[in-house]
Amino acid sequence: MKRIGIADTTFARVDMGAVATRALKAAGHGFRLYRRTVPGIKDLPVACRQLFVHEKVDLCLALGMPGKAEYDKVCAHEASLGLMFAAVTEAKPIVECFVFEGEAGTPKELETLARRRAEEHALNAFHLLFRPRVLERAAGSGLRQGFADAGPVRPQ
Repeated sequence: MKRIGIADTTFARVDMGAVATRALKAAGHGFRLYRRTVPGIKDLPVACRQLFVHEKVDLCLALGMPGKAEYDKVCAHEASLGLMFAAVTEAKPIVECFVFEGEAGTPKELETLARRRAEEHALNAFHLLFRPRVLERAAGSGLRQGFADAGPVRPQ
C-alpha cells in the first residue's frame, strides 16, 4: 500500500491539509495518509523529510501560504529550496503547493484559490503515484492549479 504525506502550516489562513485530504480520499484508494502540521513554510522541508524517514511515505504534498510582504517571498523561496533538497535527498517527489496571500484581492478569493490549488495539487500527487500516464497526456497543455488553464501555445 502506498503512503502519502501531507505537510501543512498553521500560518496558512485556510486548512489546506484538510482540503487535500478530502480530495485524495475522493480520488481513489490504495494509500494511507500521514499528516504533519508545522508553524510556517520554512518548517515544511523538515516535516517532509520526517514523513519520508519515520512514516516511509512515497510522496509528500507540501502546503503553505506565504504572506504579502517581500520578506514572505524570500521565505517561500528558501522553503522551496529546502523542499527540493529533501526531495532529491530521498529521491521521492514533493509536490509543492504554495498560495501567496497577494494572489487574491479579497479573503473569499483567497479561500477559493487555496481550496482549488490544494485540491488540484492533491490530484497531481495522486496521479504521480497511481496514474502517471494522466500527467503524460496533459504535457504541454498549459494547466494551472487554482486558476483557469492557460492552454497550449499552439493547439494540437
